[in-house]
Amino acid sequence: MQSTPQVLFICVRNSGKSQMAAALAQHHAGERLDVFSAGTEPGASLNQQSVEALAEVGVDMAKGQPKPINGELLRSADRVIVLGQEARVDLPADASGTLEQWLIDEPSERGVEGMERMRLVRDDIDAKVRNLVAEMLKL
Repeated sequence: MQSTPQVLFICVRNSGKSQMAAALAQHHAGERLDVFSAGTEPGASLNQQSVEALAEVGVDMAKGQPKPINGELLRSADRVIVLGQEARVDLPADASGTLEQWLIDEPSERGVEGMERMRLVRDDIDAKVRNLVAEMLKL
């Protein structure tokens, strides 16, 4: 197993939630974690409201690109985190890590839209990421 713990965040498009989670994890953990993100059906570009919401808290994800799931990463990652209810992922039989699903607050179900929605999504993901980083790094 690799010396630096690996985490892979997955959502459907890899343009918003999983990219946000990866950028936040990298921000909080620095070089102590290898952080990756992917999508089950990658989109063409990043969600600009996601980029803007992270920039508001000093985290840059503007250089991210949506990408498909890498089978080798699925096998080697210590933790595979699926964000939201839409993405479906199964770990290969020879995977070394664990798979978990995070249910993310969806403010649009309460009529909250735009940047206000994205800030609530960001804050929910950030709280979960902070707990994950602390757990993985035994902080």
